[in-house]
Amino acid sequence: MDAPTREYVEHYLPEDPVLAAARGRGAELGCVPIGAGGGAALRFLAAALRAKAVVEVGTGAGVGALYLLGGMPVAGVLTSIDVRAEHQRAARVAFAEAGVAVSRTRLITGRALEVLPRLADGAYDLVFVDAAKAEYPGYLREGVRLLRPGGVIAFDNVLWHGRVVDPSHRDADTVAMREVAKAVRDDERLVPVILPLGDGLLVAAKAG
Repeated sequence: MDAPTREYVEHYLPEDPVLAAARGRGAELGCVPIGAGGGAALRFLAAALRAKAVVEVGTGAGVGALYLLGGMPVAGVLTSIDVRAEHQRAARVAFAEAGVAVSRTRLITGRALEVLPRLADGAYDLVFVDAAKAEYPGYLREGVRLLRPGGVIAFDNVLWHGRVVDPSHRDADTVAMREVAKAVRDDERLVPVILPLGDGLLVAAKAG
């Protein structure tokens, strides 16, 4: 995909001022939120699934959450996990600016690999992962357990700035991206696809 085409795809749906403000707060905190193209894909998935129960691993400043909430029904609840309380404070500002009811979000501060095991099996429609890259394989194991049949798990940054396709890169984050992509591809329970949006969005539906 050439640069002009990629630019068109990424900004096909412009972000509103609330999303732009949340993205700005994320930059100030050192977060790198999902891009506009990937965010639009999340909103589409949440709407297509009529997702009433969603888990987000990595709250950041709330950009991904706003996209997810934008596709969920009004009665839907987003559970978002982040190890940094300041990230979730920024997300709450974004939710308030967007007019999101407090009852629609459940923010949990802590390490996701310690929190996820406490969530119920098969109780969620959609799981979105955008957190510590080296822990992606662990998020996959827990995330698939959480999904109902027909539910979807999505991972951002699976191309990892082009490093994944270059075998000379052997750092822990790149290796983890390769491992999770292979594990998803080889898991007979999952029906996957990599969407070339932003830094790569790996999406897989749980068969059943």
